[in-house]
Amino acid sequence: MNSVTTTAEAPARRTGSAPRRRTLARPRPEGAAAALVVLALLGAAIWAFGDLRLNLATIVDGFGNAADFAARTLPLDFPPIGELLGLAGQTLAIVVCATLVASLISVPVAVLAARNTTLGGVGRFGARVVIVVARAVPDVVLAIVFFRMFGFGGLTGVLAMGLHSVGMIGKLYADAIEQIDEGPRTAIRAAGGTRLQQLVSGVLPQVLPSFVATSLHRLDINLRVSVVLGFVGVGGLGQAIADSLRTLDYQRGMALASVVFLLCVLVEIVSGSIRQALLGAREERRGRSGGVLAALTGRKAPGVQVPAQRRPASGSDRERARISPQWTAARVRRAGYWLLTALIVAASIWGADISFAQFERAITNFGPTLALFWPPETGGILGELLAELLVTVQIALAATLIGAVLALPIGALAAANVAPSPAVAKFFRGVVLAVRGVPELVLAIVFVVITGLGAVAGAFALGVGSVGLLGKLVADSLEEVDRGREQALRATGANRLQVFFAATVPQAAPAFVAHVLYQLDTNLRSATLLGLVGAGGIGYYLLNASRVLEFGVVTTVLLLTFAVVMLVELLALWLRKVLHA
Repeated sequence: MNSVTTTAEAPARRTGSAPRRRTLARPRPEGAAAALVVLALLGAAIWAFGDLRLNLATIVDGFGNAADFAARTLPLDFPPIGELLGLAGQTLAIVVCATLVASLISVPVAVLAARNTTLGGVGRFGARVVIVVARAVPDVVLAIVFFRMFGFGGLTGVLAMGLHSVGMIGKLYADAIEQIDEGPRTAIRAAGGTRLQQLVSGVLPQVLPSFVATSLHRLDINLRVSVVLGFVGVGGLGQAIADSLRTLDYQRGMALASVVFLLCVLVEIVSGSIRQALLGAREERRGRSGGVLAALTGRKAPGVQVPAQRRPASGSDRERARISPQWTAARVRRAGYWLLTALIVAASIWGADISFAQFERAITNFGPTLALFWPPETGGILGELLAELLVTVQIALAATLIGAVLALPIGALAAANVAPSPAVAKFFRGVVLAVRGVPELVLAIVFVVITGLGAVAGAFALGVGSVGLLGKLVADSLEEVDRGREQALRATGANRLQVFFAATVPQAAPAFVAHVLYQLDTNLRSATLLGLVGAGGIGYYLLNASRVLEFGVVTTVLLLTFAVVMLVELLALWLRKVLHA
């Protein structure tokens, strides 16, 4: 039974009518279980925080190391402008090519994964498995495999980042397809259109803005990931930073890291503006009369005014009629954007130093290369691997806790409907943007210098880095709440703080939990990589095994990491489903 009934006897006695029954909702078992799981995760994060001995005293004690590091870093030593532009151009080229590869692969995967366009249950399940596996396998592991196949060069980075990005892009593409208006597709089907025609004419025009926005967002992420892959042989700024740090040339390494920061901020600003323009244009088109459905069916959309009937066109009018649209300023601008995009892609393929001759060698070495990674081996250090895997999980939990504690107030002050003034909201949006521009690996290097080698540096680095993404998600969720409830409370005389806790937070709470779970999932994969620079966890063993050619141990580390990531992924999926039910 899902409800209980109570009898309102007093009103019944006064009116002489039959007793009135009132229904009270009983909490769902799934909701109670989800609450227990969330509390358990919170408890585990607090335990990890304490077990790793994270405290401000550690940071304060490391100020001397930080001052010494700054003295060894400043002044920054930038390479010659020609060399710097070459490294930056190669990095951007690799990132653009990787994002393009991921986007192209993700389109058919998303079509199969989406509920309304899949070819069947088996195809949908297979596509979803591809998406989950692509997200769960760390890109650095893919880079190690492709390095054995292709050697040095941009192709290794393009394939590693590209295939890993399918996990995120494919999922978001599929979500966008499932949210389309089915009217245009239904009209095309009714007119005898094939499945391909339905996709091209009824689905693609609706989801194209979301597709482009998603790809641009992934471009930002891949730019930061490229720094990590530089430690396993991928060219560009990341490899130059890795070479500088190996030789303890901190002046050159931090100078190159500052260039990466500026690139990340610049790309974030440009892609954010493009995403906003695209999504805004999509909403504007949704409000126009009829759209594709009206053009196909000849009917007006609900609530849309139909223009007055025009006189029949004369013969001269028909002769002057155009088959294609006129070249208006808007059409010229769109054509210019597509031409610019094509030029950027062509320049990126050239600048990434992709040698297609490497594919021939890779095909020849494909079987022997895979044989190097199978069967899995422990190298006699299985106990150490399991212990470091636990440390990796602790780093991810503690970092998520630190990020949530910092991101909630920062994100709240960055939300336009919560901040005391627009200037405050813009300032904290800038703080979030600045933090997002710093790659986690650079933060890890800084904290390794301050706190020393180990998990403490990794937890603090990921915790601070989490503020960038989590703060943005929190601010967006707060801005998307129903403003009517806030206005109703203000009308009763409630102050700003009362409105925030009584109207804003309750509406955004489910989104908060979902965002924190997503951040935990992200931090778990990132914690695996920070071991590359001595920030604790299993990443050190992963890199060391690849360097000494113990590829069976690499496979074992991959399987262990994959199992933990999949467990967190499935748990997060279940919790999100319960929270949005």
